[in-house]
Amino acid sequence: MTAGVDGAVSPRLLIVGPPGAGKGTQATAIAQAFKIPAISTGDIFRANVKNETELGLKVKAILDAGDYVPDSLTNELISDRLSQADAAEGFLLDGYPRTIPQVEFLDARLAAQGQALTAVVQLVADRDAIVERLRKRALEQGRSDDTEDAIRHRQDVYLRETAPLIETYRERGLLVDVDGLGSVDEVAARIDAALNDRGLRPVAAAS
Repeated sequence: MTAGVDGAVSPRLLIVGPPGAGKGTQATAIAQAFKIPAISTGDIFRANVKNETELGLKVKAILDAGDYVPDSLTNELISDRLSQADAAEGFLLDGYPRTIPQVEFLDARLAAQGQALTAVVQLVADRDAIVERLRKRALEQGRSDDTEDAIRHRQDVYLRETAPLIETYRERGLLVDVDGLGSVDEVAARIDAALNDRGLRPVAAAS
């Protein structure tokens, strides 16, 4: 960890959680509190494709062919984003890493700079409660194709893909479990308390 503005700790964080747990909303709130960028793989892909960067053109060709973006290219995109000035004193990653090779790449990249992850925030939520939340949202938005079976399938894929990562970070003592059910403010308060317990205080709260 490094000290940021006014002596506050600028953490290097990950946020993980099942679809519908409000991960994106909480990621934005955490990033604003610590004055660090929230870095989403999806956003990086879209920005590079839109700006037609060299990496973006590679991503577009792969996606247009209906294939998955390989770890090597995802790693390259993330590495490029982390090299930007606003991420020098900390960051919050959302959607990366997703595989063990990506975990290993991130470890090596940070270690090369004498850095390491500070914590991994996991939003924990009852599966049935999340399915109900997403079904209600789908009906409100008129997304009749977003069926309960489709939603449960996405939950299964998430659990299958992230289980090894979550276990890895738990074994390292980095995992911070937070109840993801409740209002946005309630969950945000839980995250703040959990990070505070680890000595991580938002910039505004630093003395």
